[in-house]
Amino acid sequence: MALLDPKDWLSLHGDPTEAVEPATGEVLATLTLAAPTDVADAAATAAAAQRDWARRPYSERAAVLRRAGDLLQQHAAEIGEWIVREAGSVRGKAEFELRTAAEECYEAAALAHRPLGQVLPSGAPRLSYTTRVPAGVVGVIAPFNVPLILAVRSVAPALALGNAVVLKPDPRTAVCGGHVLAAVFAEAGLPAGLLHVLPGGADVGRALVADPRVRVISFTGSTAAGRSVGALAAQHLKRAHLELGGNSAFLVLEDADLDAAMSTAAWASFFHQGQVCMTAGRHLVHASRYEEYVARLAAKADALTVGDPFRAQVHLGPVIDRGQLGKIDALVRESAAAGVRIAAGGTHRELFYRPTVLADADPDATGPGSVGASPAYCEEVFGPVAPVRAFRTLDEAVALANESSYGLALGVVTRDAARALELADRIPTGLLHINDQTVNDEPVAAFGGLADSGTGSRFGGEANLDAFTETRWTTVRATPAAYPF
Repeated sequence: MALLDPKDWLSLHGDPTEAVEPATGEVLATLTLAAPTDVADAAATAAAAQRDWARRPYSERAAVLRRAGDLLQQHAAEIGEWIVREAGSVRGKAEFELRTAAEECYEAAALAHRPLGQVLPSGAPRLSYTTRVPAGVVGVIAPFNVPLILAVRSVAPALALGNAVVLKPDPRTAVCGGHVLAAVFAEAGLPAGLLHVLPGGADVGRALVADPRVRVISFTGSTAAGRSVGALAAQHLKRAHLELGGNSAFLVLEDADLDAAMSTAAWASFFHQGQVCMTAGRHLVHASRYEEYVARLAAKADALTVGDPFRAQVHLGPVIDRGQLGKIDALVRESAAAGVRIAAGGTHRELFYRPTVLADADPDATGPGSVGASPAYCEEVFGPVAPVRAFRTLDEAVALANESSYGLALGVVTRDAARALELADRIPTGLLHINDQTVNDEPVAAFGGLADSGTGSRFGGEANLDAFTETRWTTVRATPAAYPF
């Protein structure tokens, strides 16, 4: 029996729209977007429903989360097809999303019975303790690239901890990033009114951030959009957890095993067409290995297949839309015009962009592999592009890694893990992976970036307790206290 019912996608009050398959342009379904008035209605309903949900036994909340995880697995074929077709994901990536989304629900179920406070010492004759209480209504704004995971990683723990949720998925992945979760949690027995799915544009996002009943905002998206969300949230004196962009460095030291590193390097930049915030946007390679590294990575890129992920076994699918394609292609062309060599790729057919390796010096730069200030090196491309630059000393590697205003992920490839740890201590980053690539995520791990990659907030594991609860200090005396007036 199918889980999803397209009739449920027509009840909002915004403009009609279509779920489109980027690989073919085929219309997969017709749906309606949310309007700002839908946000007010959803927030009011959610606030009313949340009070009863927070009072329910923790075991009941946990059971709903466990059933949601089971349903994601039971309906994997149906949901996976939507992830492949609507988001342009290859099948392996869709399977990863489903597996991780289920794990997010199971991990969230465990949150429901975590200790919720601690007893404190007090200088007065009283019991003094803290408790964690639900924040209330949580607003979740999720992007198109890994739509199911990047929605459920906030939705599941927020619900488990006694909150209600208003979710705004990207309209381009409204089904697999939004309506799927509405159907899953309804089937899992979540009481009505606790989860609202409102796909919409920036006006809906602003209404969600501004609504006084929404007390916490969980946003994943670009740094530019995150700045606007953070500023508006600050105006309304509410917490905003901002998980933003990146231009992560992938350091290859002189002792690296390139035979082993090539798969890691390619995955770091080309997974899901590079449309991941953790993608390696800067391959920093020791000068003694630089030429071999570029040649090997280019050969790897040339060997990868690009095509329709629903109808063929391919390594890369399409980018999400023509706007994203235009940005990727412009950055590569501007870099080539500045003197950067396109060692592989740099071409596209429709929305299918070839995995691309950029190398060689900027005309104004010196030394092997320096790409100077080429746009594809300095900016977040959000496409399958791997710029490669050489360094000669570890001090230079640290300086290059620290040039970016982002601080999300760092990968280091070396035979000396202790040296990698020492090196990483000099490079501010939220995530560090030694002898692994930068695109990593697990539900039990705290996830988040620094600087332009976010506010330092974290999702995952016990970090979710801080994200979606408030701390209340309580004192209890046996008799009323006496004061000197």
